Amino acid sequence: MNIAQTFKRVEKVVGDNSPLILTAVGVAGVVGTAVLTGQAVLKADRVLRYVRENGEGGPEVYDQMPLKTKAKLVWTYYIPPALSCSVTVGAIIFANRIGTRRAAALAAAYAVSEKAYEQYREKVVETIGELKEKKVQTAVAQQQVKDNPPPTTLVVAQDKQLCSESYTGRYFMSSYEDIRRAENDLRERVYTYDYASLGDLYDSLGLKRTSECEEVGWNADMQPKIDIAAVVAEDGRPCLVMSYRVAPIRGYSRFH
Repeated sequence: MNIAQTFKRVEKVVGDNSPLILTAVGVAGVVGTAVLTGQAVLKADRVLRYVRENGEGGPEVYDQMPLKTKAKLVWTYYIPPALSCSVTVGAIIFANRIGTRRAAALAAAYAVSEKAYEQYREKVVETIGELKEKKVQTAVAQQQVKDNPPPTTLVVAQDKQLCSESYTGRYFMSSYEDIRRAENDLRERVYTYDYASLGDLYDSLGLKRTSECEEVGWNADMQPKIDIAAVVAEDGRPCLVMSYRVAPIRGYSRFH
């Protein structure tokens, strides 16, 4: 490997990890600024004490000395912490800027892929017919339930049945009507506020929020639409599988 290739690889590693590197610089800068400031204060204090005790005129003249004159005696000691502070602030700002730009790019790419998937699905329906597409959807849902069997601990409630949510693979007790009602509530929220999160849907369904449910959602440009497939689990229990014809995306609350 020649020197040019080595520099190229180093450049790529640094570029890929620049937010992490800048964050580390920011953390180190905070500590370094605090240490340098402490040292500067101690040095300045020693100088000012010496001037007060040994300067011309003694303490009486020193006490009447303007603050600007005292600052001129010690300002150079504060140059290192000032520089450290500037580097720290710059590192934090650039790390945030890079992270925001990458998140926006990822959200845009995700939206494009979702749009492509939606167009593909529309073409599948157009080519093989809606009835056959429903059969494919049901077969996929059946496979999901087979690969991720429902727990036996769910308590059967009146007018409720076993349901599965495809995004997290969780099972819960609900009904077809409740799921459609939750979908309508979600669409109403998008209409009112211009966006809604996956967590809003979980609230309507009585599901616990997950660590990332606020990171994805829908907006006025990508209205939520839920598909429901009726399958049978391997233990014989009927199950409704929720999937998203329009999947939740990251960056859903950003306005363009």
